[in-house]
Amino acid sequence: MFSNNNTSADSSRERESGKGKIVEKVPGVAVEEPEAEEALDAKPARPSAPSRQSSKAGTSAHGITGAITGSLKNGSESKKEKREEAQAAAAAAAPKRFWIDENGEHQHYLRSAKRQEKLSDMFRDFLTGKKREHHEEQPLSLMSNWVDQIKSEKHRLASDQKGGPNNTVTLVQKYGKCQEVVGRGAFGIVRIAHKTDPTDSKHEQLYAVKEFRRRPQEDQKKYSKRLNSEFCISSSLRHPNVIHTLDLLADAKGDYCEVMEFCAGGDLYSLVLAAGKLEVAEADCYFLQLMRGVEYIHEMGVAHRDLKPENLLLTTHGAIKITDFGNGECFRMAWETEAHMTAGLCGSAPYIAPEEYVEREFDPRPLDVWACGVIYMAMRTGRHLWRVAKKDEDEFYEAYIRGRKSEEGYTPIETLHRVSGHPNWLFF
Repeated sequence: MFSNNNTSADSSRERESGKGKIVEKVPGVAVEEPEAEEALDAKPARPSAPSRQSSKAGTSAHGITGAITGSLKNGSESKKEKREEAQAAAAAAAPKRFWIDENGEHQHYLRSAKRQEKLSDMFRDFLTGKKREHHEEQPLSLMSNWVDQIKSEKHRLASDQKGGPNNTVTLVQKYGKCQEVVGRGAFGIVRIAHKTDPTDSKHEQLYAVKEFRRRPQEDQKKYSKRLNSEFCISSSLRHPNVIHTLDLLADAKGDYCEVMEFCAGGDLYSLVLAAGKLEVAEADCYFLQLMRGVEYIHEMGVAHRDLKPENLLLTTHGAIKITDFGNGECFRMAWETEAHMTAGLCGSAPYIAPEEYVEREFDPRPLDVWACGVIYMAMRTGRHLWRVAKKDEDEFYEAYIRGRKSEEGYTPIETLHRVSGHPNWLFF
């Protein structure tokens, strides 16, 4: 999915300046990047049974056979032990995904390529019918949602392979040639552009190029207005936890491509999907960065309105970057002091706040905060709390409403293990 050895110039400068790392005092924990399991084939060969011509010969043959079998078994077990020791040593030598050093400071090291291998294995298991019962037993799991996305995107693959941003001469000249696809969604697809570093021909500068699809029944005028509006919002934002948008270009057919900094750590969705769930210290670090980014965009008068793990990119050192402002709204201009109310339903169902379904107008800022809480629970539990926040349509959300009114509270939130000394945060 993403290469771990290449990063953009902007991402490199950010890591050097230390902006991509959040430092907190938390108990020691080390988490490895999830990898596919390897089977060990260690069955000793069994010699054929000797013929018994006499009791003496039989006893002798039996002794020899036992000695040979024992020798082979011991040799096989020895090899197995050595193999296991070698694997344990390799695992210990490999960098952890997240760890705490002796100073109490934590570090991130994300290997998106290895994570993508596991996701490919999981998808292959789904196609071949393996572990199908896992999806049926957990209807709210992130995996079931991922499979649904893949199904919905399948028919678009052929159209995505035609044309592309490399037909745009200006883009190739400024940012290099687009190659591997690293993201796909309803908006279109994202490719990595490779450009030779003008100061060092042995290195490349990498950029993420997002190709936009036109929505159904969207004419050229509306399409152009929508893309320019998104670009005006995203390109005006400058924060360590917000993606840096560089350019917006149109090709000869009038299709738009947006150029952004490249984040080699993948996205939060694939990280949680491959890991199953995140431990408290790692999830808290990402949540803290997310809230800092949201606080900034709200101060700038912008609401995102589509926050979800898929729209949170990661650098290899664990810096969160909020991306995709396609549903973003300016609720306050620079010269205004009061926020404008907004209306309309948008975003992904599990992350949409309940007031969007019942109110005609609402403040968009609490909608983003609600989505952040759902994201945190997805990180900690590896699943969605509900499909849709409507108590008449979703039994899981109805259980949440009942739990919040009770003295014990809502169990999935109340039972979360917290870092010692930290409050038991409730985000809803």
